[in-house]
Amino acid sequence: MERKIFHGKIKPVDVAEALLGEFNQGNLRAQTLGHSDKMVVQVGSRPDATSGGQTAMTVTIQKMEDGIIVEIGQQAWLGVAASLGATALAAIRNPFSLLGRLDDIAQDIEHLQLSERVWQVIGKSVRSLGASLELSDTLKRVTCEYCQAANPVGEASCVACGAPLGKAQPNTCKKCGYVVKAGDKTCPNCNQPLLV
Repeated sequence: MERKIFHGKIKPVDVAEALLGEFNQGNLRAQTLGHSDKMVVQVGSRPDATSGGQTAMTVTIQKMEDGIIVEIGQQAWLGVAASLGATALAAIRNPFSLLGRLDDIAQDIEHLQLSERVWQVIGKSVRSLGASLELSDTLKRVTCEYCQAANPVGEASCVACGAPLGKAQPNTCKKCGYVVKAGDKTCPNCNQPLLV
């Protein structure tokens, strides 16, 4: 399961509508389940598709403080491998049979790239709404433990009372958007090395 966190003023319904618009056409279909704070989008092949194998995946979009969490479940290739296998066997027997299977091959390749396409649509959607993997302005503040004044991230001492702010400055993983601590070497969410 892949997960990314996007910060900003964005709602799960915004991403769900973008996915519906992109994938509820042609040989694919999409449907949504859930309510405003947590939505599930299911994307899959139409059962009556005339070519290619079947595939399906689930995208979960959940509201969190100052953004959303998007998780894409494991893609199920229902029949894609069998369709590609049939194409390979037919090509061994008769190379000219590939000409008649070009539509099936193109459909199978499209289905294998489905999760990549889903992330592209999500990325485009959140960028258009001003969200990103970066921390938003509300999370870019450090509260002074002595006077409770908000200070910009990176300040060594409080701008109001002069007290030291400590080393706990928030940051995010550049890959998934998870908020990480200053001393972390790898992201606790996606296990990717953090860039210094």
